[in-house]
Amino acid sequence: MNLFVLGFGYSASHFARTRRDGYARIAATARSAEKRAALAREGIAAFDFSPGVEDQGLRDALAATDHLLVSIPPGAQGDPALAQFADVIKSAPRLRSIVYLSTIGVYGDHAGAWIDESTQPVPSSERSVWRLAAEDGWRKLARDKGIAAHVLRLAGIYGPGQNALVNLRAGNAKRIIKAGQVFNRIHVEDIARATDAAFAFADPHADRVWNVCDDEPAPPQDVVTYAANLLGVAPPAKIAFETADLSPMARSFYSECKRCSNRAMREELGVRLACPTYREGMDQLFAAGDGR
Repeated sequence: MNLFVLGFGYSASHFARTRRDGYARIAATARSAEKRAALAREGIAAFDFSPGVEDQGLRDALAATDHLLVSIPPGAQGDPALAQFADVIKSAPRLRSIVYLSTIGVYGDHAGAWIDESTQPVPSSERSVWRLAAEDGWRKLARDKGIAAHVLRLAGIYGPGQNALVNLRAGNAKRIIKAGQVFNRIHVEDIARATDAAFAFADPHADRVWNVCDDEPAPPQDVVTYAANLLGVAPPAKIAFETADLSPMARSFYSECKRCSNRAMREELGVRLACPTYREGMDQLFAAGDGR
């Protein structure tokens, strides 16, 4: 069984590294020469890819894969990997399943209401519009080829080295208060569990979307306070959202509020979460030494 990863970012790399024993060969794309060299030392075949540019051998490795994990974000011109490799993917003789890492941002704002996979997406940002179009493109490719496609719509991602504990120690954590604001989150290990389950899904022609999120949408300031208590430090001062110094992207996150249900992921996809809420996640990260 071979795995090809288009875009070796935080979530995809965690899956590949922690599930590598399940694959005879893992190949991936990575943009920097240093990262490709590091992956080669790990035994992962790494290829350069950007629109119009690709390393020799990339197409051969892609054609030889059984599972394809896609985590390259689309842009205004569409999904670059889909545009460049649709032909080789359609003709890949061994390919049986595509997992595409997307975002719950495609749902847009629902004023704090509960949503699930039956909720009609109403993306409110350009990024989310592009992402929804990319989802549709990968699903269509899989349908045309007659293989499974699973879109994993991810909540806010955290895990080792990327969490409130680390942000507190670095002095970057903020307690921003916006009345009624909640977010779902997902630990990177639970993304890997959902990816595993999607690749193993019984229906070889499945065309499914799954919300990959925790059980408890919570105010962002609660996570920071909990992490500060673990570290034994005072939480940062509260900042009203209206006066907070935020980047345009960060501010756009606060423009949307929804509570995402993960029932389908748990009951139909069969994922048992390692971190059902941020509390288990923070506890595990703290025990592992993050932020200390």
